Amino acid sequence: MSDSERPDLVAFRELEQLIHALGDEMAAWRRRAHEAEARLRTFEAASPNGAESRSGRVAALERENERLRTRLESARKRTAQLLERVRFLRQQHEQGVER
Repeated sequence: MSDSERPDLVAFRELEQLIHALGDEMAAWRRRAHEAEARLRTFEAASPNGAESRSGRVAALERENERLRTRLESARKRTAQLLERVRFLRQQHEQGVER
């Protein structure tokens, strides 16, 4: 950070980077959930053991999906908190400019 850079602007850029990273992470989780559902459909179609074998895989995939949903919700909450911080920093910056 150079001496001429304002700390609030540096923090704002850092928050923007964090929000972008969280968005990428959320997209990856969503992609993994879709891939898991596609694998489930493939397993169900190819399973020689019938419903009994599928039910174990279904249960495992449902647990994984629930875990991913929980992580996704946590990321949504963190993103919302970061957005609130960005809004606050913007307000502080705008108030500083108006003075």
